[in-house]
Amino acid sequence: MLRGSACKLQPCRVWNPRRAGFPGRTVGICPRSTNLIGDFTDKMIPNEEIGSRKRVIEEKLKQEEETLSFIRESLDKSDQLTNNMVSILSSFESRLMKLENSIIPVHKQTETLQRLQENVERSLSCLDHVISYYHVATETEKVIKEGPAGRLEEYLSCIAKIQKAVEYFQDNNPDSPELNRVKSLFEKGKESLDAEFRSLLQRHSKPVPPILILDLISVDEELEVQEEGILEHLPEGSLQDVIRISQWLIEYGRNQDFMNVYYQIRSSQLDRSIKGLKEHFRKNSSTTSVPYSPAVQNKRKDTPTKKPAKRPGHDQESRSRYHGETVGEKHGSAVGKEDVLDLETDTYIYCISAFVRLAQSEYQLLMGIIPEHHQKKTFDSLIQESLDNLIFEGENIVSAAKKANSRHDFTSVLSIFPILKHLKLTKPEFDKVLQGTAASTKNKLPNLITSIETTGAKALEDFADSIKNDPDKENSMSKDGTVHELTSNAILFLQQLLEFQETAGAMLASQENSSAASSYSSEFSRRLLSTYICKVLGNLQLKLLSKSKMYEDLALGAIFLHNNYNYILKSLEKSELLQLVAVTQKNPDSLYRELIEQQIQMYQRSWLKVTDYVSERNMPAFQGQKLKDKERQMIKERFKGFNDGLEEICKIQKSWAIPDKRQRERIRQAQRSIVQEVYGAFLHKFGTGVNFTKNPDKYIKYSVQHVGEMIERLFDTSA
Repeated sequence: MLRGSACKLQPCRVWNPRRAGFPGRTVGICPRSTNLIGDFTDKMIPNEEIGSRKRVIEEKLKQEEETLSFIRESLDKSDQLTNNMVSILSSFESRLMKLENSIIPVHKQTETLQRLQENVERSLSCLDHVISYYHVATETEKVIKEGPAGRLEEYLSCIAKIQKAVEYFQDNNPDSPELNRVKSLFEKGKESLDAEFRSLLQRHSKPVPPILILDLISVDEELEVQEEGILEHLPEGSLQDVIRISQWLIEYGRNQDFMNVYYQIRSSQLDRSIKGLKEHFRKNSSTTSVPYSPAVQNKRKDTPTKKPAKRPGHDQESRSRYHGETVGEKHGSAVGKEDVLDLETDTYIYCISAFVRLAQSEYQLLMGIIPEHHQKKTFDSLIQESLDNLIFEGENIVSAAKKANSRHDFTSVLSIFPILKHLKLTKPEFDKVLQGTAASTKNKLPNLITSIETTGAKALEDFADSIKNDPDKENSMSKDGTVHELTSNAILFLQQLLEFQETAGAMLASQENSSAASSYSSEFSRRLLSTYICKVLGNLQLKLLSKSKMYEDLALGAIFLHNNYNYILKSLEKSELLQLVAVTQKNPDSLYRELIEQQIQMYQRSWLKVTDYVSERNMPAFQGQKLKDKERQMIKERFKGFNDGLEEICKIQKSWAIPDKRQRERIRQAQRSIVQEVYGAFLHKFGTGVNFTKNPDKYIKYSVQHVGEMIERLFDTSA
């Protein structure tokens, strides 16, 4: 009941036995409440429990007193140990200070002695080093005099010693006679290195053999990645010596003269290599091993000596066959001239490709020998002679083409087409090779291309004008009405352009000032070329019409135009010319077929003077079965006129020619049908049913079948 009640006594401080003079722990029992507790316990707690609790408390009190006693003892021991440690540390500090005071002077003395020893050793080393400079000249003089040949590294090592000696005497004893001696040796050594550099290049630089050049440029176009051929211009050992000398001359020799030596020697070899290729072509010009033209045909590495195909513009065989001739009979000298042109053209084309490949190879070689900041300038000088020779040769070709053009020798002018095509194909590689060279060097090829384009464009225009202005001469007209030489030449010329469509179109586009030309495209070029071909064909048609009027016989003039128009149509159909003309002209084949039909009809009119004699529409109607003398005489005259006309026209037209077998048979068949029908009707009416003469064999000389056989022999000179 009293567990939660508070003491109602006045608060008082805890009674401390120590303060009351009693040893032991402090017990928190209020003296004032002792009696109260005692009374309370007497009343509430039994005496046995009170005694038990008291004993427990006394035991705990005893344990606490023992613990307190142990702690006091521990504190006393700790204080004693602390005092001992402080004493030891104080003693150690004192001894350490004594040791320091005795060691520091010894250390300082030792350091001084070491410094003195190092100074002595350094002085001795410097003295040995200085003395060695006075012996450099004597030690290296023999090696310098003998030169670097065969022992370059040893020679450069001696040069390095001499150079250091020169630097030493210049800095420390410029008035020493030894300075002049080592200077003289250094200059002599540098001159020997210059001489060795030149000697190595001259001894080992050889022109590239033509076969290797052909292998280098005859890379298979089917490969997606074109691997550049690598030529070994110098043996590996000699190349390393050249590189080592050039590095020394740049770094220590302060000499750039070797770069001039390098480009002069390598330039000479480059030029000799290209000239050797030309000579190779010249020697093989009479054999079948003339190389193919890289501008026209696919490059084949395994066939570097393939015979070039004849260009259409140089081939006379098709026209010769149309005339029934052989090439050797009429055009032997022309073929020889064309072979020379082909050889010159292909040789120049090969030299262009050879220059590009060799220049690339030379630049690769130069990069390892010449310092980077001098490479472009040295390379520019190296290629100048060969490039100038190529450009000069190209300008000569252009001049020759201009002269040929002025003589209307357009076959010779055509030689610039493959050259221009190849130059344009090669230009990206040219630009890449010449990258970094002077502007004047870069512009040489574009200027040549422009010159060729201008010359070619003028030649094209002059050719078109030459057809229009071709003089009408009787001796140029064939008596049999076959294809005129002007027609065959024009067609062959146009066929040549097919092989160089883009080139010819670019030539024409280069002369245009329109906005379309400035935004040049292949389609624009194709349209220009189509327009040009239409112009040539138009001029040719007008000129043929003019020439046909030179024949007194209109029928022969018609046969002449028929043969020429048919030749043009067949030539257009057999080549891509028809498709090219169709770009700007709708249905060009229909136009020529219409012209051919018109000439056939014109020819058929020549037979009217024969068939009119037996034409029923020209015969009067007879009255009765018995003829009058006048009527009999008229029938006789009709038979006689037909017979004479038939014999005359067959005699004349038998010598005419229609080379196209299909057209020849067609015209014969058509004419035979017309004549046989008219003559057969007349013969049936007056030859058998009417008695107009006592001697019918005199007037009825030919049967209908015989007339057909006579017409079948027309246009056949062998009959």
